[in-house]
Amino acid sequence: MNKKLIIGVVLASLIPAIVYAASPLFFDKIIDEEIPMTKTDTGKETRNAETMQPIALALGSFIGVGDGIHNAEGTAKILSIDGAQFLRLEDFKATNGPDLHVYLATDEKATDYVDLGSLKANIGNQNYQIPEGTDLSKYDTALVWCKQFSVLFGHANLS
Repeated sequence: MNKKLIIGVVLASLIPAIVYAASPLFFDKIIDEEIPMTKTDTGKETRNAETMQPIALALGSFIGVGDGIHNAEGTAKILSIDGAQFLRLEDFKATNGPDLHVYLATDEKATDYVDLGSLKANIGNQNYQIPEGTDLSKYDTALVWCKQFSVLFGHANLS
């Protein structure tokens, strides 16, 4: 009787963890952000002839892990817009998962990285501001990374 109770308690505690980890796989979040606008000192968004044309500093294509569960595809671009730098994901699609983040890293293993924030959506165009002073010659790989489980979903080498 005690053995059955222990097995029941273990299974009952595992089910919520499995549901939590697997639930994002069943839902897509879609976004379609425009290329960022600059802001004037007054805080109002503006576009003029100089700020309408972002300068592409680097470009790469996402390569998914290819294990059938963790995947990312699309284009990653580093854009300079009025002195600010952004990582832009275009035509982006990834397998959804828990706690996904966007990193600029030195390699695919995320041994040294800059966390640009949580992935906004697993499908669509999106922008992430790069902190001022980030050395883009060092951090030349974009990653979609599951922070909670330390799992790579995909990478793009930027050049």
